Amino acid sequence: MISMLDILTSDLLRYPLIIAVLIGLTAPVVGTYLVQKRLSLLGDGLGHVALTGVAVGWLVGAWLAATPADLLAIPGALAASVIGAVLIEYVREISHTSRDVALAILFYGGIAGGVVIIQLAGGTSQNLMGYLFGSLSTVTRLDTVIALVLAVVVLAIGVGLSGLLAAVTADDEFARAAGLPVRTVNILIAVMAALTVTLSMRIVGALMVSALMIVPVAAAQHLVVGFARTMRTAMVIAVLCAVGGLLITVYVDLPPGGVIVLLTIAVYVAALVVRSLLAARRSRPAGGPGPTAADAAPVAARGPSHR
Repeated sequence: MISMLDILTSDLLRYPLIIAVLIGLTAPVVGTYLVQKRLSLLGDGLGHVALTGVAVGWLVGAWLAATPADLLAIPGALAASVIGAVLIEYVREISHTSRDVALAILFYGGIAGGVVIIQLAGGTSQNLMGYLFGSLSTVTRLDTVIALVLAVVVLAIGVGLSGLLAAVTADDEFARAAGLPVRTVNILIAVMAALTVTLSMRIVGALMVSALMIVPVAAAQHLVVGFARTMRTAMVIAVLCAVGGLLITVYVDLPPGGVIVLLTIAVYVAALVVRSLLAARRSRPAGGPGPTAADAAPVAARGPSHR
């Protein structure tokens, strides 16, 4: 049986655990703004674009004879996702393309580019599986350092500029009329999402990282009220689910990304049940339970009253 001491002292397990905590802290910060802007699918779109970056990094690594072959995969994913984040805002504003169309282009173009380019690099689509769904065995010390740097940047922007970001996401038109830098803020939020996707790929996977951005925020909205309280509660939920899911996969051979996402969904369902029960309790009359069907039957039998 693997003990907690083994997890903390083994590089194979310690690095994924550190990244899991970082994901839990950063993903809900970005997700809070995405939910506010109704851009819940942005993380999915950037995840697909990041796959193209992984393949490009793999191709460049093959040209440079890098060891291992995927040494530049994460830097490639970072560059591709940031460029994709900026492009989606540019395309939407310049061509008046709606966000859902721009996201669809990212979805299909990203996955197609990744599959084609990885083949050119001498690999196969199987090489992308670890990036699609997460894999503990592929996490390295370099991945952990990159994740730490990206997490610091995301938290510095997302928490340090929370007042400005919240004002713009709440109402674009009012913020523009007030002279706030709406375009810059929109690009910052998209870039934060891109950084979060990149740091989460190794553990959660590109296809499921968006769930860790959105679902904890949705669960928190059922439990608390207020922008800041929602963000903090979502961060707690995400950290617990990310670490808990990772520990489960240490003892059971399951994909970490899938387990983490299922845990967040379970928390969301539990939060929904708790909210429903509290709402039912508040709606109940203070004097006790309302009239029963038996009490109402004689009234119905008398029919409508006539004056």
